[in-house]
Amino acid sequence: MPTIRVDGLNVNYHIQGSGPHLLMLAPGGFNSTIAKWTDGGVWKEMDAINTLSESFTVIAYDRREAGVSGGRVEKLTWELFARHGFGVMDALGVDKAWIVGGCMGVSVAGAMAVMNPARCIGLYLHWPVGGYRWMMKGRGFYDRHIAFVRENGLKAAADRAGKGANFWLDPEAGPWASQNGSDEHFKAEYIKHDLSHYLDLCVQSRDALYGDSLPSGATGEQWMSIQTPALVLSGADASHATSAAWAIKELMPNAKFWDVLPPHQNGKNVLEAMLAFKASQGG
Repeated sequence: MPTIRVDGLNVNYHIQGSGPHLLMLAPGGFNSTIAKWTDGGVWKEMDAINTLSESFTVIAYDRREAGVSGGRVEKLTWELFARHGFGVMDALGVDKAWIVGGCMGVSVAGAMAVMNPARCIGLYLHWPVGGYRWMMKGRGFYDRHIAFVRENGLKAAADRAGKGANFWLDPEAGPWASQNGSDEHFKAEYIKHDLSHYLDLCVQSRDALYGDSLPSGATGEQWMSIQTPALVLSGADASHATSAAWAIKELMPNAKFWDVLPPHQNGKNVLEAMLAFKASQGG
């Protein structure tokens, strides 16, 4: 697949279709890759990229720190991921787009709508992450990595990152596991970081991404400020708590809650709900 350059990082992307642009913020936690739109769940049933490209010009990409896109050792925040999403749009000459996010992609979509609502036509928020168990999962993964690096050093963490590795599959390997597993130059620079400074960045990232049990991506006040029309499609498990989806619906003034919960969601009815919402907004 082709690559573009965004904020000094290579980004693996795919663009297809016609009609209004749809920026696709993939599910999969820290394995948020293009493949996640076709390798599981309702998105595989839908054949999401091919099907949605019949109604949109879809833009899918490996989020920074995921897949074969680049990464950088710095404090990771939802705002940083949102800025990167707008950078993808800028690099492709796209002024505004519909935004679909799945899982952690919902959090990036929310942060984008806070940062620059004029560029977001509408939001599809599928399986928002949030709730106490989600917060503890994310914090726990960071804590495992911090403890491992403190005891064994950065080289040991980098050496854990084999090809295809990611933070979600091997927390001890850390949030830059994908880059350490695929980019020898990145790995060589990674192990040179000052250990104390690196661990401080991990603590800051943990607290920024998983600081409370609200739906991730924005504060309660920020969710309430988002005027962008949104369709909320709830999950129902420890990471994608139904309470998180309801919270977004209750906080966002122009959000519609789709009252179909897993396991009754499938590729066909999710597609129908998305296209109906698009039509309701004049799309």
